[in-house]
Amino acid sequence: MTQPVLLQQGPPPPERADAARNRRHLLETARAMLAEQGADKLTMDALAEQAGLGKGTVFRRFGSRAGIFQALLDDDEREFQQQVLSGPPPLGPGAPPVDRLIAYGRARTGFLIGHRDIARAALDVRELAPARPHSPISHPHIRYLLREMRLDCADPDVLALQLTAALDGPLLLYLSADENPPETAERLGRGWEDLIRRVCGPGPEEEA
Repeated sequence: MTQPVLLQQGPPPPERADAARNRRHLLETARAMLAEQGADKLTMDALAEQAGLGKGTVFRRFGSRAGIFQALLDDDEREFQQQVLSGPPPLGPGAPPVDRLIAYGRARTGFLIGHRDIARAALDVRELAPARPHSPISHPHIRYLLREMRLDCADPDVLALQLTAALDGPLLLYLSADENPPETAERLGRGWEDLIRRVCGPGPEEEA
């Protein structure tokens, strides 16, 4: 089975050169504001003023304050996805699927906790049950690795969804809110590895 290309969801709409410059300028300005002032000070109005652009430009680009942080998270997500798709094993191709799944969970946990301030702010409080911040790669990648394992389970697709929920979203942000981030990442990483080894166990080929 060939791993699906998870980054491509159809060609993106063409972007004018001035729009691309504005997007990059806004993201760079937002990152500078985060580093200097923290997430609380990064608002639509403050970003427009700091970037020297109109509020309408910022609104059209991001839609909401949460959209600013989601754009920042998406920007960093691209590099993370490349490591999963073409980086060295066990996170990248070349390792057994159980090892890759363990490595993915540890890496995803570390990524999200490392971006915890951005990820928290990316949650849209207007949603009744906010599902973000989730990675578009998580569910299809986990489902692919589970199918590679050929597990004897009731429904691999549902299991992939449940494992995805264990990695992404508000629960992980809540767990990492008031603790030492490196220690929390390591604890959750160990928990993820224990979960995968208990759920997946040795594959049929390993038992033979």
